[in-house]
Amino acid sequence: MTTTSLGAALRRHRFVAEFEPEHIARLGDLAEEVHFAESQIIFREGDDYSVFYLLGEGMVALELEMPGTVLRVQTLHAGDELDWSAVLPHAGKHFQARALSPVTALAFEGAKLLAAFKADPAFGLAFMLRLMGVVSDRLRATRVQLLDLYSAEAKRAGT
Repeated sequence: MTTTSLGAALRRHRFVAEFEPEHIARLGDLAEEVHFAESQIIFREGDDYSVFYLLGEGMVALELEMPGTVLRVQTLHAGDELDWSAVLPHAGKHFQARALSPVTALAFEGAKLLAAFKADPAFGLAFMLRLMGVVSDRLRATRVQLLDLYSAEAKRAGT
């Protein structure tokens, strides 16, 4: 993908909808297009792999590996963000991410994002405020899924 088409793909992504044009351009300078095949593991829980993704096409499962099974926590789609922990140095991944279909995404190395935030604090603030919205949405979605998963058991236990 050319720099021009990378920029166009970035401008279409809802993550940057409220960014200033110069912040979108700065982010575009850091973007790289990546592809994942169906069933490919993008990262595993605990990995110290630091890349933030804006999904352009495809679906990704966020999963927890448990003895004898894998529990899907959430399914991400085109237009979603993946791996907000990339901007937290050495945080380790909280889930496993697996492509459910062929995936195309824009990738941003965490270390380069952090360096850009230090060089332009207004850009860093805009990015982190948007990212906190993503984190909040993920926590809410996980809470709803856990309520669905355990509500029958809670009723049987009398809670």
